[in-house]
Amino acid sequence: MDNIEYLFIITGRKQKDALLSRMCSIDNRIVNTIYGKGTVKSNYLLDMLGLFPEENKVILTSVLPKDKTEVIFDMLLNEFDFGNPNTGIAFTMPISGMSF
Repeated sequence: MDNIEYLFIITGRKQKDALLSRMCSIDNRIVNTIYGKGTVKSNYLLDMLGLFPEENKVILTSVLPKDKTEVIFDMLLNEFDFGNPNTGIAFTMPISGMSF
């Protein structure tokens, strides 16, 4: 289990279909889609962080081999512009670090 990661991607719903398609082409076997809505209401906090409210979010989770994580992050940076503000956030967690 040391070579398996749990991937989290939070982004706008507009990118969901394209992301799912690309994730499946990179050999992700288990992908979950969770629909969400941002909860921050404070304009002051948003201004401080340089963010704008977005109503429709999607959380994609996936279990994938550790060697595929760099491929996923490269795809997010290059194809989905995750390096730019307000496009999304992605991170992984080792399965060995999770408790059930």
